[in-house]
Amino acid sequence: MKPARTKTPRKPPVKKGSQTSLKDPVGVYCRVRPLSLPEQECCIEVISNTTVQLHPPEGYRLNRNGDYKETQYSFKQVFGTHTTQKELFDVVANPLVDDLIHGKNGLLFTYGVTGSGKTHTMTGSPGEGGLLPRCLDMLFNSIGSFQAKRYVFKSNDRNSMDIQCEVDALLERQKREATPNPKTPSGKRQVDPEFADMINVQEFCKAEEVDEDSVYGVFVSYIEIYNNYIYDLLEEVPFDPIKPKPPQSKLLREDKNHNMYVAGCTEVEVKSTEEAFEVFWRGQKKRRIANTHLNRESSRSHSVFNIKLVQAPLDADGDNVLQEKEQITISQLSLVDLAGSERTNRTKAEGNRLREAGNINQSLMTLRTCMEVLRENQTYGTNKMVPYRDSKLTHLFKNYFDGEGKVRLIVCVNPKAEDYEESLQVMRFAEVTQEVEVARPTDKAICGLTPGRRYRNQARGGPVGDELLVSEVVLQSFPPLPSCEILDISDEQTLPRLVEALEKRHHLRQMMIDEFHKQSITFKALLQEFDNAVLSKENYIQGKLSEKQKVISGQKSEIERLEKKNKTLEYKVEILEKTTTIYEEDKRNLQQELETQNQKLQQQFSDKRRLEARLQGMVTETTMKWEKECERRVAAKQLEMQNKLWVKDEKLKQLKAIVTEPKTERPERPSRERDREKATQRSVSPSPVPFLFQPDQNVPPVRLRHRRSRSAGDRWVAHKPASNLQTETVMQPQVPHAITVSVANEKALAKCEKYMLTHQELASDGEIETKLIKGDVYKTRGGGQSVQFTEIETLKQESPTGSRKRRSSTIAPAQPDGTESEWTDVETRCSVAVEMRAGSQLGPGYQHHAQPKRKKP
Repeated sequence: MKPARTKTPRKPPVKKGSQTSLKDPVGVYCRVRPLSLPEQECCIEVISNTTVQLHPPEGYRLNRNGDYKETQYSFKQVFGTHTTQKELFDVVANPLVDDLIHGKNGLLFTYGVTGSGKTHTMTGSPGEGGLLPRCLDMLFNSIGSFQAKRYVFKSNDRNSMDIQCEVDALLERQKREATPNPKTPSGKRQVDPEFADMINVQEFCKAEEVDEDSVYGVFVSYIEIYNNYIYDLLEEVPFDPIKPKPPQSKLLREDKNHNMYVAGCTEVEVKSTEEAFEVFWRGQKKRRIANTHLNRESSRSHSVFNIKLVQAPLDADGDNVLQEKEQITISQLSLVDLAGSERTNRTKAEGNRLREAGNINQSLMTLRTCMEVLRENQTYGTNKMVPYRDSKLTHLFKNYFDGEGKVRLIVCVNPKAEDYEESLQVMRFAEVTQEVEVARPTDKAICGLTPGRRYRNQARGGPVGDELLVSEVVLQSFPPLPSCEILDISDEQTLPRLVEALEKRHHLRQMMIDEFHKQSITFKALLQEFDNAVLSKENYIQGKLSEKQKVISGQKSEIERLEKKNKTLEYKVEILEKTTTIYEEDKRNLQQELETQNQKLQQQFSDKRRLEARLQGMVTETTMKWEKECERRVAAKQLEMQNKLWVKDEKLKQLKAIVTEPKTERPERPSRERDREKATQRSVSPSPVPFLFQPDQNVPPVRLRHRRSRSAGDRWVAHKPASNLQTETVMQPQVPHAITVSVANEKALAKCEKYMLTHQELASDGEIETKLIKGDVYKTRGGGQSVQFTEIETLKQESPTGSRKRRSSTIAPAQPDGTESEWTDVETRCSVAVEMRAGSQLGPGYQHHAQPKRKKP
C-alpha cells in the first residue's frame, strides 16, 4: 500500500506538471571532529571538500589480496577538523531558516556514534554557539520588528493555531502576569551564566525579503524519544514528595491534513533568542543522559526541538491582524539530536543501559530500513510499504520524506581507530540516505507591501516602493505650475504666466490624448492581428489535436486489443502453471514412491544375502562338526579294535611263553615288572599327529606297530619351553622333521604348517601331567601368521601302587606273613594281565594315554 501524500493548509491544490513534481536528494553533510589526543591513530582522512577516505587501522581484517582496503565516501560537503560553527551554519542551517520564514518546513538531523560531536554541533559550547542558538538568533533578527503581541496566536490541541483579537490577547496577558507560569517565561529572565555565551552569537545574520505586511509568532516545543516512548521535556508536573509521579508518555496523532504531531505537547510562545534558549535549557536538564564506557554524559534518547513559526497578514490599514484563520501560514523547523549508535559490547552496558542501547540501535535500524525502502521504490519503481510505524522516530517525521520540506543530515564522525567499524556503518547509512529523493515543496509567494502600511510609511517619511504608479509618472512629466499668489493689484504677470502654463499643459494633454488614441488604434490593430494569429494557431492546433486524438484512439484500441490478448495469455499461462504444478507434484510423489520401493527392494536383497550367508555358515559349521565327530568316532573305534587285537596277541604270546618255557624258579619281581611295562607300552597313538614315542635309551627297544599318519607330509613347529622337566616315561613324544624352538617366533611359523606346544602342569594326584596342544598355522592378510588350535593330547604317568591296593582282593591276595603273593601260576598271570588291560592298569611302570580332545583352548 502506498503511503498517503500529506498536504498542509498553506499549500494550494497541486496539478500535474507543477513544481512539486520535482525532487531533490536528501542533503547529507559530513563533519570530522578533531582527535582528543594528538598521538591517537587516525582512520579518516579528508580528501577534498566532498570526499573522505577510511583507512582500516592495524589489526583489522584484510581483503583478499592481503592489502589494506581503503574506502572513499562522497557527500554534498565535508567539513574538516578546523571548520567553525559559523561556516557549518551558513551552509547547512541558514537555508532552512530562510525557508522557515517563507513558509516552508525543514528537518535537520545529527547522526553518528557516541562521542562524535553531535551535541556539540547542535547545541554548541560556551563561546561557540551551535546550530540551534544560531537558528534562533537568525529568526528573531529577521522578524523581530514584525512580531505579533503575545497571545494573539493561541495553540490548540489539533496541530493548528487560533487568532485572538487585541482585547482577548490583552486580557490573557493580564491573567498570565497575575499568575506566573513557568511555561511562559518573560523576556527579562536569563539563562544560566555558564551557558550565556552559547546564545551570544557575534555574527549578525538576517533573512532577506521578509514579508512586512504580516505579523509573526514563534512557538517552541522540546520532546525526547526514550525506549520508543515520547516524553514532553517542557511539561510541568506537580512535585509530590511522598509519591513522585513519573512522566507520562505522549501519543502520536494525525491531523486533518495527514500531518503527524505529538498530542498534548507543550508549546511555549517566545519573543527573543534568550527566552527561547531558556526554554530549551529547561528541557535539556530533564533529558536522559548516563555515564557509559565511551562517554561521560552519553545521550540515551533522541531529542527533537521544534521551532514553529506562525504568519498572518495585516488588514488594509496595516494595524491589526486579519481575523481569518484560513489566512494563517504555519511552518516548522525540527532540530533532531539522535542518540549515539554503537555496539553494546564496547559500552560494557548492563541492565537499563543495555536496554536503552538496544532500543536506540533498533530505532536507528528502522530509520535506515526506511531509507533503503525509499531508495528502492524510487530507483526500481516498486511500491513497497515504508515501515514508518516500526519506530516513533520515523513515524513522527514521515511527512518530511513524503515531500513536506527539506531534509538535511549532518554525519558526525570521530577519526580515532577504535571507532572504525561504527564509523564504517555510519558512512554506509549516509551513502544510502543521500540517494533518497524528497519532493520539492511549493514556493510561497512573497507578498508586497499592503496599501495600509505603504501609506503609513509615506506619512512617516518612510521608504516607498521602487516602482511608481502610472498617474504619478504622468504628473511628473507635466510642466510645473507657477505660483498663483497675487500680492499686488497691479500684478499683471502672474495670471498670464498661469494661463500660459495651463495652455501648455492643455496642449500637452491634447497631444498625449492624440498619441494615446494613435497608440490605442495601433494596439487594437496589433491585438486584432494577434487574435487572428491566435485563431489560426488554434485552428492549426485543433487540426493537429484531432489528428493526434485519432492516433491516440487507434493506439487505445490497439492497447485494449493487446490487453485482452495479454489477459488471455495470462489466463493460459496460469492454467499451464497450475497443470505444471500438478504434474510436478505427481512426479515428486512417484519419485518418492519409487525411492521407497527401491529402498524396500534393496533391504530385501540385503536380508536375503545376509540369510544366505548365515545359512551357508551354519551348513559349513555343521559339516565341519560332523566331519570332526566322524573322525573322532573312527579313531576311537580303531583304538578300541587295536586294543582288543593287542590284548589277544598278548594273551597268545603269554600262553605260548608259558607253554614253551620250562618250569623254573620264579623270577624276581623287578624283572617281571619291567617285562610287564614293556608289554603295556606297545600302543599306537590314534592321533593324526605324525610323532613317535621313542623308548628310553636305558630300556631295551621293543618292536612297535607303526601306522603312518594322514598328515605325515606336514612340517611342524615343536614349541618346548625351557622350563619343562624331563620325565622318566619310556615312550617320549617326538615329531620328525620338526623345528624345535623354546620361544615361538614368526620366522619358524612361516616355514611350517603345524604347531605343537608341550605344556607341563601338576595333576591332582601330585604327578606331572604333560599336555601336547596342537594347531594349524595360517597366513594373515597383513603378511603374518596365526595359529588355530585344534586338539589337546595328555601324557600322564601313574603309580600302580594305589590301584593295586584297591584291587588286592582280586589281583593278588595277601599272604599270611603280610607279603604279596608270587606270580607263579599261569592262571594268575593271565587273569592279572587281562584285568589290567581291561581296567587300563598295566601294573608296574608307566602308562601313556592318547586322548584326542577337539576343543579350542
